[in-house]
Amino acid sequence: MAETHPQSAPSPAAQTVAALVARARKAQAAIAKHTQAQLDELVTAAGWAIMEPGRNRMLAEIAVRDTGLGNVADKINKNHRKTLGLLRDLQGAISTGVLAEHPELGITEIARPVGVVAAVVPSTNPGATPANNIINALKCGNAVILSPSPKGCSTAAKLLEFIHAEFARIGAPADLVQTLPPPVTKELSQELMKQADLVVVTGSQANVRAGYSSGTPALGVGAGNVAVIVDESADLADAAGKIMRSKIFDNATSCSSENSLIIHAAVYERMIEALTDAGGALLTAEEKAVLQAAMFPGGKLSPAVTAQSVAKICAVAGLTRPALVNAKCLMVEEKNTGKAAPFSGEKLSPVLTLYKANDFDHAFSTLRAIYDYQGDGHSCGIHTKNNEQIQRLGMEMTVCRVIVNQAHAIANGGNFDNGLPFSLTMGCGTWGGNSFSENLNYKHFMNTTRIVRVIPPREPSVDDIFSAYRKKYGA
Repeated sequence: MAETHPQSAPSPAAQTVAALVARARKAQAAIAKHTQAQLDELVTAAGWAIMEPGRNRMLAEIAVRDTGLGNVADKINKNHRKTLGLLRDLQGAISTGVLAEHPELGITEIARPVGVVAAVVPSTNPGATPANNIINALKCGNAVILSPSPKGCSTAAKLLEFIHAEFARIGAPADLVQTLPPPVTKELSQELMKQADLVVVTGSQANVRAGYSSGTPALGVGAGNVAVIVDESADLADAAGKIMRSKIFDNATSCSSENSLIIHAAVYERMIEALTDAGGALLTAEEKAVLQAAMFPGGKLSPAVTAQSVAKICAVAGLTRPALVNAKCLMVEEKNTGKAAPFSGEKLSPVLTLYKANDFDHAFSTLRAIYDYQGDGHSCGIHTKNNEQIQRLGMEMTVCRVIVNQAHAIANGGNFDNGLPFSLTMGCGTWGGNSFSENLNYKHFMNTTRIVRVIPPREPSVDDIFSAYRKKYGA
């Protein structure tokens, strides 16, 4: 007789998640026959839940209070702009029923939901990122379960309270949008990834790797470490204003915030002056060493300075020079890259690293060296009037976005004056260890079914395919 082994009972975490998923599937089944107009009403309701000014402010205040990251005014701005831009992107977009007819191919494309989405969201954007995920998922008729960071749980809970209030207004099932119960543990998050139909991860690389190894189809992001070239043709005052605006936004919580500037030697000193006029303060070599010790104890970025104001960073480091304490952004000069030069990496704080380049080739090689250390696949930028240099970055640099003459953190996730989709989740392609290279958008939350009909045969002859090749090589 074959030996049998009784199956072990599901863990408490597995049971908790299974109950959430069952409720999500029931809610999703209730909207399975929703028209496009009905799905769009769900989207609008979820959007208003975060954009209504009083709710927006409350979410921003809770986020800053409980995570200790960023600042209220910028989070209000982010919640508003990112959600409004996303809703603009989704207006008129088809996400259910027939997507397209291709009679010449005999193919009809039909949009279908992916199911229950597990959205793992970071503490840096605990309101805007989950709202973005929720709206994109609802657009395609899915249900969503959030896995917030421990510090972001309170923001997520309040966001869901607001969404459920809007759902009650329109008669939609509340369980379309849920969150893991606090305290959110690693075990709960991993169980959610296993039991969901799609995993979307924005945040740490550890969470991204967990998503990809969960056994569930996953969309995860790469590490940010944006570097931007400023060449001799740039409008320096314009570039400095945009860079400073981007760099200090929400105390640099964004993965798209400039971390390093590579400045052409011919304009290096003038660019520093322009940055200083815009609110930057350049550290001496001695001050840089003091800041490095405080920011990178043991070679790792300290949470004590992450997404903090310049005044707080100076207090942590013991820097007291008034020009530094009162600045909007601290600037350090660097020549090297890699672990031994930690300022060449991502800093998630209003600290900007400056490199001097002899020419564009030198700037390109410096950019390459920075991304060999950190940030490959994500994005880079340039301030220039030289289209050849822009084209070279697009053709040769291993990044998924090249941002030209714009405030990088504002533009990279979509802006009203560029064509990128509004998003807080940036795919970094195979260079960044990701399965996609776009800004995350509603199409990533959709399955496509294709009806395939017979068409007249289109079979080529062997000669049609090989004649030129055989003639050229005598094959």
